[in-house]
Amino acid sequence: MPIIDYCSSFSFSSPSSIFNCEPRSRLASHICLTRSAVRRSAGKFQTLLVSCSSATAIPVLSFSGDKVGEAFLDLKSASPDTARSVVHRGIITEQQNQRRGTASTLTRGEVRGGGRKPYGQKKTGLARRGSQRTPLRPGGGVIFGPKPKDWSIKINRKERRLAISTAITSAASSSDALVVEDFTDRFEAGPKTKDFIAAMKRWGLDPKEKSMFLMTEVTENLKRSCRNIGTLKLLTPRTLNLFDILDSSKLVFTISAVDYLNSTYGKIVEEMNDEEDGQQDVDVEPGDGDVGGYQSS
Repeated sequence: MPIIDYCSSFSFSSPSSIFNCEPRSRLASHICLTRSAVRRSAGKFQTLLVSCSSATAIPVLSFSGDKVGEAFLDLKSASPDTARSVVHRGIITEQQNQRRGTASTLTRGEVRGGGRKPYGQKKTGLARRGSQRTPLRPGGGVIFGPKPKDWSIKINRKERRLAISTAITSAASSSDALVVEDFTDRFEAGPKTKDFIAAMKRWGLDPKEKSMFLMTEVTENLKRSCRNIGTLKLLTPRTLNLFDILDSSKLVFTISAVDYLNSTYGKIVEEMNDEEDGQQDVDVEPGDGDVGGYQSS
């Protein structure tokens, strides 16, 4: 799924192949930042628009596929100057923090054996050798091999949340998102994958294309109904992540999920959090009250 294009000012598009099983170190080299490259690779790149409006209207569909109203997403998104770098840093951090860093090899000093000189220094016609565990021999140590390492990098909480809200706003602005009524009760009788696929088609979703569902509550029957659909991701607020948002062609929210997004990533909420953080950073001058100093008589 594309990432960002702000009012035709610039584009930040990513090929769908970067989300395949490729080395994470090559992720940045696959990212295309020019509009000309998007035109050259038509069909392989998609462009996602980020709206500068205060709120984005998304149609609300019933379980039968009929439009029953509209929902509004009023999320805080990054400015045009920093949106590209914020989303890029968010996805790079998320991917790199998943590395376990447990790869380990043995050096020539750690490989078992090799304490005895295999043959004499001279009179053999062979190259001199002091150990059978030299890196030049099979079964020997590894030169500059990987060792356990912590690959995690830090990202500020506000920056991570801003990257997620910017990506969601992008999808909503380019008509790649829709809202459906809560349909958990439709699967109370039991799991049924056929019924779930039929509902996706009524909502205009292609089961062969990647889609992400965000729901505040997922029952066991609902989870079993869609677990055999390889192109579908069923997420909750606890498992919401930037990779699945960017990797999906369509985003589907329930009405309760929209309320959660507005209450967690909304502009008003972020402004209130900024004000609270600003109040906590105010230094208390010595002598003002009983904290940080004393009062002279």
